[in-house]
Amino acid sequence: MKGQVNNYKNTVSQVVDMLGDEDSAKNYLSQCIYSVGLGSNDYLNNYFMPTYYSTSRQYTPEQYAQTLYNYGARKVVCIGVGQIGCIPNALAQNSPDGSSCVQNVNSANLLFNDQLKSLVDEFNNNLPGAKFIYINAYGIFHDLISRPSSFGFKVTNAGCCGVGRNNGQITCLPFQTPCQNRNEYLFWDAFHPGEAANIIMGRRSYSAESSSDAYPVDIRRLAQL
Repeated sequence: MKGQVNNYKNTVSQVVDMLGDEDSAKNYLSQCIYSVGLGSNDYLNNYFMPTYYSTSRQYTPEQYAQTLYNYGARKVVCIGVGQIGCIPNALAQNSPDGSSCVQNVNSANLLFNDQLKSLVDEFNNNLPGAKFIYINAYGIFHDLISRPSSFGFKVTNAGCCGVGRNNGQITCLPFQTPCQNRNEYLFWDAFHPGEAANIIMGRRSYSAESSSDAYPVDIRRLAQL
């Protein structure tokens, strides 16, 4: 996260140089839309690996958002954590039947998302000129998993490319042949949604198809503010 912040600071300096002064850069940056997604790898690679880590990472979306704000960001999209308990890797390791989502993981994801959504209100109320929104990735992927045929998916519990149970014990390896019908798979590999799922996610984030997709507005409305 520190590296990402430093990269952004360097970018801001370049914008100042390009536009000639800080006021012009400030006005330009205030019109940009910033996408912030964090939390997934903290769960996957730390919190739910008790063999290797005794405590969870300390999530600091507040500090990250404050830094972006201090360096000119005003329109920020905060993307919630999806249903990590339903990814092929989680199913391969902890699902008794290889299909049922791992509920303790999903419950933790919901707790994180609830806090993130609350932070959106906090930022909007306490940061002058700030326009933060929350994207409900968890809810959108719940729709894809619970009604897959409605979106053209036939396989929701295995990766298109991978090794072992659910194609989720080891992720896609170099020179491995993936499935031929990748648009019918919700997941590309052990961890990541495929292109077809990401297109749906992007579409519903930009223009909400359900009132729960985005809060308080979707990206389309955010761009107009």
